[in-house]
Amino acid sequence: MSLKTIDPKIFELIKQEEVRQKEVLEMIPSENYTSVAVMEALGSVLTNKYSEGYPRKRYYQGNKIIDSVESLAQERAQKLFGVPYVNVQPYSGSPANAEIYMALLEPLKDKIMGLSIAFGGHLTHGSAVSFSGKYFKTVAYELNEQGLLDYDQILETARAEKPKIIVCGATAYPRIIDFKKFGEIADEVGVLAGSPTYLLADISHIAGLIVAGVHPSPVPFVDIIMTTTHKTLRGPRGAMIMVTEKGLAKDPELSDKIDKAVFPGFQGGPHDNQTAAIAVALEEASLPEFKKYGQQIVKNAKTLADELVKFGFDLISGGTDNHLILIDLTNKKVNGAVGALALEVAGIVINKNAVPKDSMPPFYPSGIRLGTPAITTRGMKEKEMVKIAAWINAVITQVHGEQVPETKEARSAFWKIFRAKVRENESLLKIAGEVKEFCSKYPIS
Repeated sequence: MSLKTIDPKIFELIKQEEVRQKEVLEMIPSENYTSVAVMEALGSVLTNKYSEGYPRKRYYQGNKIIDSVESLAQERAQKLFGVPYVNVQPYSGSPANAEIYMALLEPLKDKIMGLSIAFGGHLTHGSAVSFSGKYFKTVAYELNEQGLLDYDQILETARAEKPKIIVCGATAYPRIIDFKKFGEIADEVGVLAGSPTYLLADISHIAGLIVAGVHPSPVPFVDIIMTTTHKTLRGPRGAMIMVTEKGLAKDPELSDKIDKAVFPGFQGGPHDNQTAAIAVALEEASLPEFKKYGQQIVKNAKTLADELVKFGFDLISGGTDNHLILIDLTNKKVNGAVGALALEVAGIVINKNAVPKDSMPPFYPSGIRLGTPAITTRGMKEKEMVKIAAWINAVITQVHGEQVPETKEARSAFWKIFRAKVRENESLLKIAGEVKEFCSKYPIS
């Protein structure tokens, strides 16, 4: 029986979400639209299969075809990124990072060093509220006053702390990451420590940009690479762990350690439909048009950033080199949570986000984060960014002065009143209508 017949409620909710995605500007940097081909693989009969283990080393029968699917995904990833080893089984990015730590670190003893979550790092890079901060020792590095990575300070911290793993990568860093400098830091610290210091590049946000050649590749300089397969890569939700030639030279058993940490260490059978969809996305990323797509993502982000600066927005680091923009709304006298909700009402979907040295709590941060992958997928280019910047400015102007109170009790009362008020704001609803009409000219393919 069809979904519509067996469960009309879920069918209708999916249809509503389909309409929502078509009618708004999806500008959360970690979101994108997959191709129809990726969706077909994800919704295929491969979802019915169990395949614990690895190709030709399974614990279940009936995996001859699944072996070919997984091997194809691995081969495509190896070729696309130029690495000798890839594991395509991780369910998503956070489990993948956990598996890397499990492979290489001793809990409560060994140390992870990563970018502070307050400065754009990820929860799994050592945050105290994450497993990475609960089960391992951690030390964080931060951005400088200009909102940039300070490699001299990172080296100084690494020398003093001697971490077993250094993580380079971020969720809200709008500039190029110098993997070569990170590699030099890890190598020096390893010598000082008298044992290997592994450098892990988390390229979840920028994997597609690396493939397109608009961000330098970490491959020559790092030991391990983790990436999710959606975001700029335009695949399904999933992740891959890669080991480089440098990593294997440092530890010849590194790939085996990763495999054992993924299965049976951390997870059971892989999601074979997800693996197939990853393979499709990797095939798409190998095509010449994907390079043009990645280039356009960056062109759009740079144009959008330039236009927002003209409107007086305070961009962290002053601009962007990649797909995302991080904005401190303090000078606009608007809280990030307020700005995010107002923009959503107006049909522009971004996310609230902490900014460096944010004085506000995580749920009511001072900034917003936005990006261009999904709108670039729809075919929008530089001239469209000019229009979008003007809408963003108009929306934030509408909520000027709407600051979330500092005390918990006052915040609750404020938010209840503001939520009702903003959803009835005629100016915002007018912009939402304009955005809907605008989006109709750029169908999701």
